Amino acid sequence: MLKYIIIDDEPLAHEIIEEFCSMLPHLQLEKHCYNAMEAMQFLNENTVDFMFLDINMPKLKGLDFLKTLTNPPKTIITTAYKEHAIEGFELNVVDYILKPFSFDRLVTAVNKVSNTIQTPKLVREDVSTSETSPKQFFVKGDKKQHQIAIDNLLYIEAYGNYTKLFLEDDMIVSHEKISYYETLLEASNFLRVHKSFLVSISKIKFIEGNRIVINDHKIPIGQTYKNQINKLYGS
Repeated sequence: MLKYIIIDDEPLAHEIIEEFCSMLPHLQLEKHCYNAMEAMQFLNENTVDFMFLDINMPKLKGLDFLKTLTNPPKTIITTAYKEHAIEGFELNVVDYILKPFSFDRLVTAVNKVSNTIQTPKLVREDVSTSETSPKQFFVKGDKKQHQIAIDNLLYIEAYGNYTKLFLEDDMIVSHEKISYYETLLEASNFLRVHKSFLVSISKIKFIEGNRIVINDHKIPIGQTYKNQINKLYGS
């Protein structure tokens, strides 16, 4: 579960962000802050994973507030002013989205946050999944946002600059590269077995020679990954 706060002086902005985020089950709203001073007080006493931060606020501007934080949460800038984008990225913000923004644009920003937050990597099937790893995530494909349950995901295959996500009963083409999903799913019991394949360890039926069988799918094991797999699961 990723905890977040909203820092914006406009109540309507809070309503829109909260409504969009409520559709993402791995997010938890911790606090509505309507100015930077309120946010500063909250962050002095609490920890969150990321924040939505407006720029044009009274008393203390968003980017000036960000500069005051020694160890700020991951930050998504939400603003109507595109001219501050360079300064924002110089402050290592994760994303910079312009108002009014769509649901899929917010999902892209949140996925970037998930991608940057480091979680312990699982290396064996019998290690329990971290409580912070997502149970679901959203994938953009066919002009839609598909919600993917990790328990329903069998494996992922690289497809040029895209990827194919193979589910129990479906296949979705995603605009993200396989390296993106390797990072996103690193705490969710997934294993890279080939430069083009990432598999769910719990879905493996058996390993035979240089291939892994999941349901009726045969997935090759790359030479680079073979030694690691042999150490984990036997030769």
